[in-house]
Amino acid sequence: MADQQTVLVTGGASGIGLAIVKAVLAEGWRAFVADVNQTSLDRSRDALGEAGGKVRFAALNVTDEAAVTQCIAACEDEFGALTGLVNSAGIAKAAPALDTTAEMFRSMLEVNLIGSFVVAREAAKRMQQRGAGSIVNIASVSGILGNEGRIAYGATKGGVIVVTQVMAVELAGAGIRVNAIAPGPVETPLVQQVHTPEARAAWISTIPQRRYASADDIAGAAVFLLDGRKSGYVTGQTLCVDGGFTIAGIMTSASA
Repeated sequence: MADQQTVLVTGGASGIGLAIVKAVLAEGWRAFVADVNQTSLDRSRDALGEAGGKVRFAALNVTDEAAVTQCIAACEDEFGALTGLVNSAGIAKAAPALDTTAEMFRSMLEVNLIGSFVVAREAAKRMQQRGAGSIVNIASVSGILGNEGRIAYGATKGGVIVVTQVMAVELAGAGIRVNAIAPGPVETPLVQQVHTPEARAAWISTIPQRRYASADDIAGAAVFLLDGRKSGYVTGQTLCVDGGFTIAGIMTSASA
């Protein structure tokens, strides 16, 4: 059944999303790449080609409910039953709480939390008809810990974790698993825009592995959670892929 998997990846044209698409294709599965950025879509299409007929591309704004419904229908029209979803679309901006505007907060809320929920809800409706499916939401360690400058971003990602838990409980009887991945800092274009040299040094000093993740580190975890043969009894969980950041205590220079 592995070669019959069809996975929709939002935000799939760059960064973590694109790495997940590549990992899905490497498994022999089919990937439907949805992204709001047309330039990124064109670039990823050029890079991936047709991948043996196993990849398709579509423009999608996850805040548009009608567009989400149409995108999922197009995915199933092209590839048949949707078996997996990865919600990787997201935006981020770092700012102190007292400098965070309501507009900034709302923009991240719409994309990161409400957008992820709407796509998961519509995908689950399709999966429920067949009694099987796996949904993976990309959260963040900033949704678990009070990271400085992440009041809006962290709140939305914390919301993603709660959405994951509630949907996992409600959909378990329908054979649908819902999990989240909480990455630490990842070497992506988005992080390179947000993280100053000072922020980068601060992150490295608190990560036991003393490095940022690669996008492939996150993609491997996503494939594990999508594959029911490997994670069929895993649901409602948040897998931290963070080099040990969320469990670290005191770290002396000798252990660095």
